Formats: sequence, structure tokens, C-alpha cells
Amino acid sequence: MQKSSLTDLADQLLTAARGASSGRSAQTMHGGHTKTLRQTVIALIAGQRLDEHENPGEATVHVLHGQVRLATDTASCDGASGDLLLIPDARHSLEALQDAVVLLTVAKKM
Repeated sequence: MQKSSLTDLADQLLTAARGASSGRSAQTMHGGHTKTLRQTVIALIAGQRLDEHENPGEATVHVLHGQVRLATDTASCDGASGDLLLIPDARHSLEALQDAVVLLTVAKKM
């Protein structure tokens, strides 16, 4: 059994993102590219985004801090602290409307 504090990690990654030229920071908490399930905490400074990309499988974004916008070519959805967003099976982007930290959970397509 293993326990991790998402709150502490969110604070650390947000501090790192504020100091990074890219305005973002991330750490994989569980899994990885060789596993089916991957969970990654991502911090983005307001105005920064993850550019449009494919969905590698079933995925959700749990907003831990701040506010984000998940968007496709045809729709968008804003999420704030505590919200869980289902990532559509389409090209999409994620933008921080405020300094934000999210938990991205992906179950890769087999």
C-alpha cells in the first residue's frame, strides 16, 4: 500500500510552474507509458495550455486547484476546484484560466 498527498504535490508543482519558462510542471504519480493506467499531476500558470492533442484512451481531469477549460473543435467545458471533467475521444486542449493544478487519469486503449 502507498499513500501520497496530492495537496502537497500540487503546491510543489505550482511553485515549480511559476518559476519555469514554460509556465507548467508535472509529475506522474502512478503508472507510466508501459502501464494501462497512468495518473499525472499537472500544474499550469494562468494563460498556459496543453496544446491540442489526441486522447490516448479513456481519460479524466480532476481539478485540484484553480480553473481550467477543456476544449475540442466543437465544444468546451470549464472546470474549477473539485470538478471532474471527462475527456472526449477527440483532439482536445487544456487551458488554465487561473493558476491551476489537475490530476490527469488515463487508461490507455489496448
